[in-house]
Amino acid sequence: MNKNNIGSLAIIGGGPAALLLLKNIIDQKLPLEKIHIFEKNNRLGCGMPYGSEGSCKEHIANVSSNELPEFDINFEEYTKKHPPQDFPDFYKDGSFNTFQVLPRLVLGNYLEFSFKYYIKKAKELGIDIFYKLNCPVEDIKVDDAKKYNIITANEKTITDMIVLCTGHHWSKSFEDTLEGWYDSPYPPSKFSHATNFKVAIRGTSLTAVDAVKTLARVNGKFITNDKGNLTYKLNENSKNFAIDMFSTGGFLPALRFHSEDDAYSSNWSMSLDEIYEYKKNNSGFIHLDYVFEQNFKRPLQQRDPEFYDKIKNLSIEEFVSEMMSLRKELDSFTLFRSEYNEAEKSIARRSSISWKETLAAFSYSMNYPAKHFSAEDMLRLKKTLMPLITVIIASLPQSSYHELMALYDAGLINLTQVNKDSHVEPHIEKGGTYHYLSNEGNKIEQYYEMFIDAIGQRPLERKDMPFSGLSESEQISSAYIKFKDNEEALKLIKDNDPKVYKGFNENYYLNVSGLEINDHFQSLDSYGVIVQNLYIMAVPFIGGLNPDYSGLDFCDTAGARVAKSINNNIINLRQTDQSMAG
Repeated sequence: MNKNNIGSLAIIGGGPAALLLLKNIIDQKLPLEKIHIFEKNNRLGCGMPYGSEGSCKEHIANVSSNELPEFDINFEEYTKKHPPQDFPDFYKDGSFNTFQVLPRLVLGNYLEFSFKYYIKKAKELGIDIFYKLNCPVEDIKVDDAKKYNIITANEKTITDMIVLCTGHHWSKSFEDTLEGWYDSPYPPSKFSHATNFKVAIRGTSLTAVDAVKTLARVNGKFITNDKGNLTYKLNENSKNFAIDMFSTGGFLPALRFHSEDDAYSSNWSMSLDEIYEYKKNNSGFIHLDYVFEQNFKRPLQQRDPEFYDKIKNLSIEEFVSEMMSLRKELDSFTLFRSEYNEAEKSIARRSSISWKETLAAFSYSMNYPAKHFSAEDMLRLKKTLMPLITVIIASLPQSSYHELMALYDAGLINLTQVNKDSHVEPHIEKGGTYHYLSNEGNKIEQYYEMFIDAIGQRPLERKDMPFSGLSESEQISSAYIKFKDNEEALKLIKDNDPKVYKGFNENYYLNVSGLEINDHFQSLDSYGVIVQNLYIMAVPFIGGLNPDYSGLDFCDTAGARVAKSINNNIINLRQTDQSMAG
């Protein structure tokens, strides 16, 4: 331990967010005295997506090694010393393509290695660092000295500061009590028996594709034919197996194409100084149209002037309508095949699809000014722009495309677009009944022996916080965004919108999902006061204020901001100690 170091930090969760926080603590050389890490599973770095809780061998990440955050030991160096023996198709002849997407389990191994590397680096900086595996935290309480008491089954640990990195959480409704009902596809190991019947999957996101890939292998096998095309053959005991996918948008995820950019950069976002200066001159809000102009249209003008000329005068709504028009005209699998051909040309030519890549960059950069939008702009974003962004940034690997098309060509997978009122009711014996309207407006009630909800991570609210001590001590609060125009709020109240509230100051607010945080990911209490030593990087709890909150790049940028703020806390602790000593 370095005697000049001061302050103790607890990181709750030991997955990718915790890793990237620790990386930034080391990169910024924070003079912490102690760090405690609590991980409920048996490995560091993997989290749910990159370990057995979220992946099997068939599951592929939607990133390549050149898109990973910058670690001291990069993926290529790591792989040369630790070749992935179980993935011969990925690591051929002792090498791999840096633009090739990574098997999720291989990426998990690398993240685990990196976590242990940074633990060693922390010790070299004089930080006493302790980590506990298979150690779920039962509660977190705040004592009279404003210290955090982390309570596990066997002990209590007291720290000055805390960062919640608890990661994905899949709530359960009927899964444990009703056969054939699954509230998520995770862990995929629960699908181990043949399903000789049609299965319903809600959603078409990467989460849904995970479920398709696993079920396909349980019930048959993929075969490469003489022409090199992938086909699919059912097992003898699964002759009646098929998959019905349901989606409100009716779109399959967009495919990966050649990316000209490396990992996302914090330089792409508005700085805090820029945010505060803009707000000062614009009635206290960041305007969505301004961010769209600065972070999408202007970069696109540099990268693809011809495309820019086509859309430069379009509003956000007009742009989305233009981009969605072709999608709405084509059958989902016909569009899927067309987009694959476009992506293949991009990869073969090593030429990006400029507007898609720029939109993905915009989505990343928008996270940071988003919490400063008006409620009107946040509603516009969620209703208009996010449906397009969500499809485009999915970045489905080509190998997954081939498997989906093999199932489609075998007549074993179907996608049905449903309205927002569609729902699934649990069956008294097994599975559930899907209720939706047909394209002709007829009511359909379709029973399935197996139903899998695969719409992805749902947002979590204050009531879902697993640590009651934080709620009881008012350390957390629900997230709200102010309306610019009270008349807009009153219209929504008239329409019985339950998310609109009137404040004590005659202003109106929109309740968005998750918890209230500031630009440094510090929690705010119900009075809007910063809780200096509590940080929230748990993605299900911050999605309302961070529209594109997933991915290692987001965790890296968030980790950098949290680390910088923790450093300020350390300075304050030192000043307090010096004052008391004097």
